[in-house]
Amino acid sequence: MYKVLLHNDNYTTMEFVVEILVNVFGKSLEKANQIMLNVHNKGREVCGIYPLEIAETKILTVHNLASNKGFPLKSTMEKE
Repeated sequence: MYKVLLHNDNYTTMEFVVEILVNVFGKSLEKANQIMLNVHNKGREVCGIYPLEIAETKILTVHNLASNKGFPLKSTMEKE
């Protein structure tokens, strides 16, 4: 299993991060706001824990959506 993380940057809007958390990671609006604030304040935060292939797909989806909007949002994974 792998932890998928989002990383803070100075350009991606908080609203976009919440949108990613709701639409890609299936979080409730309340949970998405909580995770977004942790990303903002701590520099990074776990968004979910998945098998390898799903984690890779989530990261690719985040990067594609962010790139399409012109944001440098970074997502990585770590072995749990």
